[in-house]
Amino acid sequence: MIPSTTEMFRALVSTPSVSCADLQIDQSNIDVINHLANWLDDLGFDVVVKPLESNRNKANLLARKGSGDGGLVFAGHSDTVPCYESQWDVDPYALTEKDGRFYGLGTCDMKGFFPLAIAACAAIDDAKLEKPLCVAATSDEETSMAGARELEALGFPKADAAVIGEPTDLVPAYTHKGIALTKVIITGVAGHSSDPDAGVNALDVMHQVISSLIEFRNELKSKYANEAFAVHYPTMNLGCLHAGDVPNRICAHAELEFDIRLLPNMNAQLLLDDIQRRVADIAAHTGAEIRVESCCPIIPPFETNTNGNLVRHLANVTKHAPRGVAFGTEAPFYQALGMETVVFGPGSVNQAHQPDEYISLDRLKPTQAILEELIHTYCATP
Repeated sequence: MIPSTTEMFRALVSTPSVSCADLQIDQSNIDVINHLANWLDDLGFDVVVKPLESNRNKANLLARKGSGDGGLVFAGHSDTVPCYESQWDVDPYALTEKDGRFYGLGTCDMKGFFPLAIAACAAIDDAKLEKPLCVAATSDEETSMAGARELEALGFPKADAAVIGEPTDLVPAYTHKGIALTKVIITGVAGHSSDPDAGVNALDVMHQVISSLIEFRNELKSKYANEAFAVHYPTMNLGCLHAGDVPNRICAHAELEFDIRLLPNMNAQLLLDDIQRRVADIAAHTGAEIRVESCCPIIPPFETNTNGNLVRHLANVTKHAPRGVAFGTEAPFYQALGMETVVFGPGSVNQAHQPDEYISLDRLKPTQAILEELIHTYCATP
């Protein structure tokens, strides 16, 4: 026997698994993975908990029931973003039910997908399974996507189709933008502020870099478009700037971090090469040293054929036309393993990464029913 859906929600929400580039905040996800492993083991799945090669404090879960080729994967990530508890009206690490909602960190993005997927798996008669049914849970999706990258390198899981249970309001998402988190680092020369020529001011140079980036951003907006997205052009957000130390010294160091949201079929490396050429010209005439670095590996854009079986199936079941979403997911890594992949799950991205994150209770039973129907379609005897 496995716990009720509510009890699974409660266990996952009350088990912190924050993923953050700041190691003082970052947490292990292994306790969450162990919860999932125990429940799936009780359902007769062959379960493997695999620590990451890059961080033994983190792990992926791979669970499989049935033999042969093909079948279906339910996939998601076990980590959450950090939260500031003072901004919440409820305890983020305790499941709170009120106003027809489950509140708690991860209820929407995306621990809440797992209880529904596991309940759907529990409802299927094992004797009817003709193709494998798999559940995959990864680590660090909210930062480096290291878990999904290692799954791709491992070459597992393999199936006909994969459902990534991110919050899409139960609308099938067939495409999303890629993300290139980038940093420009400028090293100038310090000096007394009374004589500007005594040094090279990194903030003055950064002003030129930012102007060039804004010009480049406008070029991208005019050159590329994809109507699948509400924001139909690639974006560049200048996110944070750190520079200098005191006002009476020529600034010798400045760093700018920004993100580029790429449309499908755009080449991230070519864009970064273009930025590198632009800043090299600025460096040549200012005398500053300028470096362009990736903050983390690029998250590729994702797109699957809208005529694919899984996309059409989910569109028919939900009566919603497939659409694009602006946020990045692990979908491209599962797609790279040869599976038709769709992003599809309960909850709204508008609640993700927000104080008082929640999922509406009226989404739970419809989600489980759709997942059960997918298992019958892809894995079971009619």
